[in-house]
Amino acid sequence: MELLPISTPHCRIERDGHVLIVTMNRPEARNALSSDMLIGLASAWAYASEEPGVRVAILTGAQGTFCAGADLKAMGRPSEDPAVQARAAQIPNFHWKGLLREDLPTKPIICAVEGHAVAGGTELLVGTDLRVVAESATLGLFEAKRALFPMGGSAVRLPRQIPYCHAMDLLLTGRAVTAAEALSMGLVNRVVPDGRALAVARELADDVAASGPLAVRAILRTYRDTLGMPEAEALKVSDELGWPVIGSEDAKEGTRAFREKRPPTYQGH
Repeated sequence: MELLPISTPHCRIERDGHVLIVTMNRPEARNALSSDMLIGLASAWAYASEEPGVRVAILTGAQGTFCAGADLKAMGRPSEDPAVQARAAQIPNFHWKGLLREDLPTKPIICAVEGHAVAGGTELLVGTDLRVVAESATLGLFEAKRALFPMGGSAVRLPRQIPYCHAMDLLLTGRAVTAAEALSMGLVNRVVPDGRALAVARELADDVAASGPLAVRAILRTYRDTLGMPEAEALKVSDELGWPVIGSEDAKEGTRAFREKRPPTYQGH
């Protein structure tokens, strides 16, 4: 496991082969969001997109909790690390990028949740692609109960991801939700024993990393680029992105590997 220099005091960014592991690391504040954390998150997502060898990322929290949401004072206070300050100046809208509200990475993100993932924590979860949650975890969008608004994008995204009535239940009541209820709503993929979320997320990451990287990126982009389009128009975009994948060297390797009954070796071209 390699600790990357783009890590910040509140965000540990590590790489293990094709997998990027991003850990929100402010356990004394239940990993509540800070400038140092958001700059680290924005840096991690940019790295995931730009680095060809990264095929999937995992987002998790340190010491048994995911993220307790926004710490408005810490988010408004600049980093005390000069290098992180300089990086913040080079990342426009690092708050939104870190929160996965804009400039989503071109690679999938798997969320591994233990403990609390509330308010901004659930907003981060909604920005990810696969979600593994420990059985005693607590989720919820508490903003409306506090007369606030979920600025991370959940008022738009959540009703597109789960049935409307469930989305409005979470958004309008601001109530806490158990892992089991989140699973029944379709908000998460798997509920696992406490302490196992990261391990199971890593198993999923290995499965994703073993798939053809061109295919994975094209599938993500097709979904994102066709949101709101009529089907006929969306299928044209799907064809534009899909046919180059079908004709790629990776596709030929996948066919050969299947025929030869061996694991494929994909190169991303």
